[in-house]
Amino acid sequence: MLNSDQTDIDLPPTHSESESVFSDCGGGRAGGPEDAGGVGLCSQSRVAEAGEAVKKDLQHLSREERRRRRRATAKYRTAHATRERIRVEAFNMAFAELRKLLPTLPPDKKLSKIEILRLAICYISYLNHVLDV
Repeated sequence: MLNSDQTDIDLPPTHSESESVFSDCGGGRAGGPEDAGGVGLCSQSRVAEAGEAVKKDLQHLSREERRRRRRATAKYRTAHATRERIRVEAFNMAFAELRKLLPTLPPDKKLSKIEILRLAICYISYLNHVLDV
């Protein structure tokens, strides 16, 4: 999340911002059908200049602050949420596989994750005891 003194540099520009960037190049749209060809190059140079200004603005920030700004983008949050969802699904599947190996009465009894772990510890201890005897 951004602080009040931060700018949202990683967010895509809104319509009005793009018009202000390209306004002196002959219109609010870059590369439109009515453009003669030179306007597209002008708009590209304006975008490059804006990107360089952003880079200069970021140079004075600490590594942690740059990391915070990068993590504040919607693209980063979406990717992170996807990775987390995949991780949790794999975690739950591993618990389900472990649950299938443990003997309980009734066999289809629903156990919490902590109960599965505690039962697995007890079952492993029991099996070790059986092997030692």
